[in-house]
Amino acid sequence: MRILLFLLVLFVSNIPNSISQPKPKQVRLFDGKTFRGWEGDTLRTWRIQEGALVGGSLTAKVPHNEFISTTKSYANYILKLKFKLTGSEGFINGGVQFHSQRITNPAYEMIGYQADIGKGFWGSLYDESRRNKLLATADSMQIKKLLRPNDWNDYQVHTEGQRIQIFLNGTLTVDYTETDLAIPQSGRIALQIHGGGKAQVYYKDIILEELPAKKKRL
Repeated sequence: MRILLFLLVLFVSNIPNSISQPKPKQVRLFDGKTFRGWEGDTLRTWRIQEGALVGGSLTAKVPHNEFISTTKSYANYILKLKFKLTGSEGFINGGVQFHSQRITNPAYEMIGYQADIGKGFWGSLYDESRRNKLLATADSMQIKKLLRPNDWNDYQVHTEGQRIQIFLNGTLTVDYTETDLAIPQSGRIALQIHGGGKAQVYYKDIILEELPAKKKRL
């Protein structure tokens, strides 16, 4: 009897996690054809081109920041997407907003975290319209090795509880834990084209993998 019980315990303990735990659900946020599930200035700033959300212009300076945002809010997830930034003049920059909301003044802005895109900001974590500063900065030498300028790059944002990780082309560039418990850890996901330059940014293959809720750490 003891031998049978031992064998049963051994069998249960060796069941793969993939069987004992359900696989996280993946959601494709952008269908590559329509703005369904997104809102923003789709008349002048944002368009769909070859399966990508495209913002900005290479012929006219972008007057101010513009964001195209999901209509739903999310918390605890792995966000995966591809981006490409090009530009010829001025401040050439974009970004991936998360745990964010639109604000009323100015109406085109958003408040929240941003996985930044652009020279001096690649792979870094910025706090948009709130603390207005970099919360964590990627290593410039690491970015030089990882980045594919004027071409497609992969971004991943892992957010679980108060911990935020950013990966550029599969390599971790930022590992940040929020210490201010008043900062929301849920909100919309949005894509930015920054004002002040003749710049164009592309985003595609936007997939969200939802994770279980995690308790806040004191």
